Amino acid sequence: MTATGIVLITRNRRERTLRTLGVLTALPQRPPIVVVDNASADGTADAVRRHHPDVRLVRGHRNHGAPARTLGARMLATPYVAFSDDDSWWAPDALPIAEGHFARNPRLGLIAARTLVGPEHTEDPLNRVLATSPLGTAADLPGPSVLGFLACASVVRRNAFLQTGGFSEILHFGAEETLLAIDLAAAGWGVAYCADVVAHHHPDDGGRPGRAIRLRRNALLTTWLRRPWPVVAADTAALARAARTDPGARRVLAAAAPKLLTAVGNRRRLPGRVENDLTLL
Repeated sequence: MTATGIVLITRNRRERTLRTLGVLTALPQRPPIVVVDNASADGTADAVRRHHPDVRLVRGHRNHGAPARTLGARMLATPYVAFSDDDSWWAPDALPIAEGHFARNPRLGLIAARTLVGPEHTEDPLNRVLATSPLGTAADLPGPSVLGFLACASVVRRNAFLQTGGFSEILHFGAEETLLAIDLAAAGWGVAYCADVVAHHHPDDGGRPGRAIRLRRNALLTTWLRRPWPVVAADTAALARAARTDPGARRVLAAAAPKLLTAVGNRRRLPGRVENDLTLL
């Protein structure tokens, strides 16, 4: 039996969810799967229950965003958790390869997988970024150290993930990976890119309204949550200057403003080694 469970999060994407579950439930390891439905209004939860009765279903009464993955991880008893979105799944040998890396490298907290996009299996551009990380490869990790990853193509050591709080409620969704990566690193866990662990991602061709604003908002909030005050001041001032002529920057500031007080209340100082790595990156 596999030592890895899968958490899939979804919202209002019934057919994609069913297709992805068809792939995940056919994996040779037969991993336990938890689906967290973020308050879908299109019958997704009912369809999952009907077509995949062996999958554990969590019906959210609101849209939890990325922290829905944390809810799902708490439902599993496996030592490792692989994340999928409703448009991503794992190669047949990905989970046992990941388990081997975790078993051989006790400090490893998170694996950033190699992502292949679409039916053509195109390399996601992020793969090269992670593979060429300037942080190098530590002797006790199986691949280059990174402070970023794609959430739907990641596998975590469950206790490390939960001990560091999982995905942030403050960020909700969009660029949520960076904060988790730096929190894992701050706690002493390794975050590494492993090209032999493969995830498949088939994103919708349609646009995602508001995503660009959410990404920039959460990058700013992450700075407020963890970076030194001079960095916070510099980044915020740069965005404010841009807002004079850039409507997008004004929308970012407006979206971030209601969360800044909460961010200040949840600030934590990073160890010098992690701040140095962020500065290098």
